[in-house]
Amino acid sequence: MQVTLDINKQMVFVVLLFMAVLSVVYLSYHPPRLTTQVVKKKLQFDWRKNDVHSGTQSWFNSSAVTDQQTLTSWGAPILWEGTFNPVERDEFYSKKKTVIGLTVFAIGRYLDRYLKDFLESAEQHFMKGHRVIYYVMVDIASKVPALQLSPGRNLTVIEVPRQSRWQDISMMRMQQIGDLIQDQIRFEVTYLFCFDVDQVFVGRFGVEALAYSVAQIHSAFFAANRNKFTYERSPKSAAYIALDEGDFYYHAAVFGGRPDLVLNLTRTCLEGIIRDKSNKVEAVWHDESHLNRYFLDHKPAKLLSPEYCWDLMPAKHIRYVRLKWLPKDYKKLRDN
Repeated sequence: MQVTLDINKQMVFVVLLFMAVLSVVYLSYHPPRLTTQVVKKKLQFDWRKNDVHSGTQSWFNSSAVTDQQTLTSWGAPILWEGTFNPVERDEFYSKKKTVIGLTVFAIGRYLDRYLKDFLESAEQHFMKGHRVIYYVMVDIASKVPALQLSPGRNLTVIEVPRQSRWQDISMMRMQQIGDLIQDQIRFEVTYLFCFDVDQVFVGRFGVEALAYSVAQIHSAFFAANRNKFTYERSPKSAAYIALDEGDFYYHAAVFGGRPDLVLNLTRTCLEGIIRDKSNKVEAVWHDESHLNRYFLDHKPAKLLSPEYCWDLMPAKHIRYVRLKWLPKDYKKLRDN
């Protein structure tokens, strides 16, 4: 009995060995064909025209305002009071745990005159109920006023060098913002807004304004013909825009978007400024001229109506002022 079992085991072993040898021989003459599929994905910025027409636009009611333009020719929404539901927008971005950054530049007498009012009003109206980080860039850190911050909101002070001319202060803020985004901001926030300090929040400036790339329509030109826009008209400048070009005139007092795209904006504007300096040219409205050139070439995904940055004049078509300019005495403010 034991002999029979041993023989059976040996036969099974021989059969298995024989099958293994046959498999090796077969594979050597018939190797498997492995196919590797390489998918090349074209990189593109989210604010391009094709991405504006997406399902996320269901929140925007372009027909709610009939006496003003509410959509651009490339399909980007222009925000006016009534075109969105603020409660729905707050709930949407709260679920996403969005963090919003705010940069503000306050140099020289602008720090003394405007910074306190700007920050206190921002605490009342800017992205209220959401996480916010203020990045306050000043030439004298000790002059930054104490601010009682709401929960979930923080303030960072960055000391920057002071330029000798106010024009250079205005233009070089692009470099300072870009450096700060590169070194810090891009790791901390979801979206970023950049503001001039000589203005004050007076109403809701909320998450409805968030997008990959955001531009502010200048209140002085939103009803003007394109030939009235004060673009840079010298072909020698990197900010040059021809008479037959242009969509809107944008205000450099407010711009924003995703940090990487704001970084792209600041770097592009700075490159134009440096090029102009090498050619002994200075754009008519300095960094704002370069910003208008940038947004002509890179269409913003969302535009803010003049409600989001209004001057001191009353107007019937402005139903709700959210941010307004403050009076300026340029001779005193810019006298270094």
